[in-house]
Amino acid sequence: MADAVRLYTRYIGASLRAQMQYRASFIMNALGHLAITAGEFLSLAALFGRFGNIDGWTLPEVALFYGLVSCAFALCEGVARGFDDFSRTIRNGDFDRLLVRPRSTLLQVAGQELQLLRVGRFLQGLAVLIWSAATLGIAWTLPRILLVLGAVLGGVCLFYGLFVLQATLCFWTVQSLEVMNTLTYGGVETAQFPVTVYRAWFRNIFIYVVPLACVTYFPALAILDRADALGSPTWFQWLAPLVGVGFMALAPQVWHFGVRHYRSTGS
Repeated sequence: MADAVRLYTRYIGASLRAQMQYRASFIMNALGHLAITAGEFLSLAALFGRFGNIDGWTLPEVALFYGLVSCAFALCEGVARGFDDFSRTIRNGDFDRLLVRPRSTLLQVAGQELQLLRVGRFLQGLAVLIWSAATLGIAWTLPRILLVLGAVLGGVCLFYGLFVLQATLCFWTVQSLEVMNTLTYGGVETAQFPVTVYRAWFRNIFIYVVPLACVTYFPALAILDRADALGSPTWFQWLAPLVGVGFMALAPQVWHFGVRHYRSTGS
């Protein structure tokens, strides 16, 4: 395990050095991501400016959801690029080279690239999160701080698991399926709102199938000390981010199943 960690850090170090060769380009790209995501939040603010609230939720409260999921996805997208772009690895036949190396394919794909420019999205999400907390006057006790960190970490794990599953499907489909983008990038948009605003069938997908609600909605309720319209107990709201960790722990098992059934593309 220690050897794998050392190798992974060397992968990441090489990726960082490569990206910092063109620092001006990096800064402009990071600022571009920040501006794009800032525009998304301004659209959200305009929506609340028109209607005041959505199903009893105000803009600062929804901003808490937005900040949590934006920070989590930005971190995950930065470290999971190898899986997000895995279809190209399959099409080019590059995965065959990974198979003959005496290292885990999961580790090699995970270490292919660290997208440092995602820091722009992360900083924008963090700014919204801080603004939300300040506006709502949340009393930041140590348990609440730990819950926020746990929710972000749980979100990183959940999205990472989704990217691994998306990559695994490429062993059979070669090309990445658009339906998975509805769960990753589309999931980010969905998790920016409390699940109670959605219809029951749609809400249940993001609670029981792709449990994004466990890393945004339920922790946010505990942070806000707000009763759940769905009736979830308080203890579950505090422990819900662990579901994201469990989701990620299952993803490698599916990956190894896919590797055993890989037949190459002949590229």
